[in-house]
Amino acid sequence: MAKEKPNMNVVFVGHVDAGKSTIVGQLMFQSGAVSEQEMKKLREEAEKHGKVGFEFAYIMDKIKEERERGVTIDLAYKKIMTNKWQITIIDAPGHRDFVKNMITGASQADSAFLVIAAPAGVQPQTTEHLWLLRTAGVKNIVVAINKMDAVDYKEETYNKVKEDVGKLLQGVGIKSEDTTFIACSGLKGENITKKSEEMGWYKGPTILEQMDLFAAPESLTNLPMRMPVQDVYEITGIGTVPVGKVITGIMKVGQKVKVLPGRTGEGIQGEVKTIEAHHEQLPEAIAGDNVGINIRGIGKKDIARGDVICDAAQPISIVEEFIATITVINHPTVLAKGYTPVFHVHTAQVPCQFVELIAQINPATGEVIKENPDFLKNGDAAKVRIKPQGNLCLETQKDNPTMSRFSIRDAGITVAAGMCTEITKKK
Repeated sequence: MAKEKPNMNVVFVGHVDAGKSTIVGQLMFQSGAVSEQEMKKLREEAEKHGKVGFEFAYIMDKIKEERERGVTIDLAYKKIMTNKWQITIIDAPGHRDFVKNMITGASQADSAFLVIAAPAGVQPQTTEHLWLLRTAGVKNIVVAINKMDAVDYKEETYNKVKEDVGKLLQGVGIKSEDTTFIACSGLKGENITKKSEEMGWYKGPTILEQMDLFAAPESLTNLPMRMPVQDVYEITGIGTVPVGKVITGIMKVGQKVKVLPGRTGEGIQGEVKTIEAHHEQLPEAIAGDNVGINIRGIGKKDIARGDVICDAAQPISIVEEFIATITVINHPTVLAKGYTPVFHVHTAQVPCQFVELIAQINPATGEVIKENPDFLKNGDAAKVRIKPQGNLCLETQKDNPTMSRFSIRDAGITVAAGMCTEITKKK
């Protein structure tokens, strides 16, 4: 089995009409992820709606619609193979959706393209997009100045937009001289996968070449080992087999581990006896691997879904209470102190109570808008204090981002999402 190329998640962010979807559509088409035949169908559909040139945008929209209907999408669709990576493309429609996805961990973007339309230039929301990328911890940000065809491929227009965006970058603490700017046209396919003939003056990379220039995502293998348990099986001849994904660190056969919170809330010690994936015994599993394991000293009644298998030397904390930054996404009324919904953290589901609304904050800048608000409504972001009504394992954003994120659900809908910033451990 050939080793798969490492995955990199790339998000495209930008103003509504900046042409993100068109760039992504072109990328998919030119790199062969979407067939000529499929393209012809979309082109006819675009013409029928009187939207010539929209066929590329339709590629991403089709995925979005499928996403909303909850249909699984053919993976070839939004995965592009480059020389170095298997790229998963995340098209961030509105900034609100983007925040929601980032927080719930659906899209841990490693790198981002901020798309700006050359004719429109910097828009009021551009600053906000930059803040979001920063707060979401996206390290690699490249600026694509799109729709160059609409300004006759003029270098001076490109330079002016570049200068304006440069000022905003400085404002959020990004050095514009270290940032790559790409002149392109999604509609005409210039500098998407092949060098543009129209812009001889532009010497930088194409969008596709840029993908391979992004620095490798920070490895999650150097964080302490964590494997949230997805399911527990009893397998004849082997015994109890917890199954899940190692989300950080490295798990090795013979390693001493601790299962937390476990049935008692005290945790239970054991030793990794076997690690298996796809019916193959492995000596180790690293962050990102889905495995089934058998632990010496741990039986069926000691472990359940929602427990976290940790390196015994660096166990996860069981929290008494914690402080988090949350965004209210979809609450039927308002969210107030005393509210006790179910928190979904890694594979655990634990009811938690809002004990204090510390401050409402501006999601774009993180500044405090109001101390101790009485309630929070949809779209609000806030710093809150939360008390689990059961045993919950959690880490801070600083210590382990993948173990700090959660979504809050109530009556089948995701009402809010957030990340933990401070913890008070159980005594």
